[in-house]
Amino acid sequence: MSEYPSILLENAVNQMASLPGVGRKTALRHVLHLLRCSEQEVDQFSEAFTRLRKEVHYCRRCHNITDQDLCPICQSPRRDQRTICVVENIQDVLSIENTGQYNGLYHVLGGVISPMDSIGPKDIEIDSLVARLSAEEIEEVILALPTTMEGDTTNFYIYRRIQNAGLANPPRVSQIARGVAVGNELEYTDEITLGRSIVNRVEFKS
Repeated sequence: MSEYPSILLENAVNQMASLPGVGRKTALRHVLHLLRCSEQEVDQFSEAFTRLRKEVHYCRRCHNITDQDLCPICQSPRRDQRTICVVENIQDVLSIENTGQYNGLYHVLGGVISPMDSIGPKDIEIDSLVARLSAEEIEEVILALPTTMEGDTTNFYIYRRIQNAGLANPPRVSQIARGVAVGNELEYTDEITLGRSIVNRVEFKS
């Protein structure tokens, strides 16, 4: 026998509990809150996620998420078009933006090289990064990947790809300062430390 008085309630709790970090008690609390809301409020809630899934895609230039052809960062004339910060994922873009210490562009790899997880260079957006460097006048590439073995491997691979790409004007390659503790994900690094790491970035050395 189900612990819930309604199969619809149980289904809703199961769906809510499938979200990362949401346990069944928290899921039940959220579902009961939605039940107390008006139908209009629930419809707006549902529509927001439906449109998110249908209309949001990846920026064709940097692979950030957007509901347009280019993301707002790539479109902004106030951003430094000569600098690209290479990050692992969308969360890292949000984390760096929250520091207020960076005003250039981004390139989202969508992962890092990890042979243990069968993720190679072709599985992430490294080729498109090299293509951008050939097509755009980029003076600096900042490597802001996790300070892990996988992040360091990806840093080194990107550095070698840039060095061997035959670019007429190869950009300077730097990496964020090691104020970010080794083994840390950028998403979980406090904004002050992350901001200082961007400002105090150092030249990447192979």
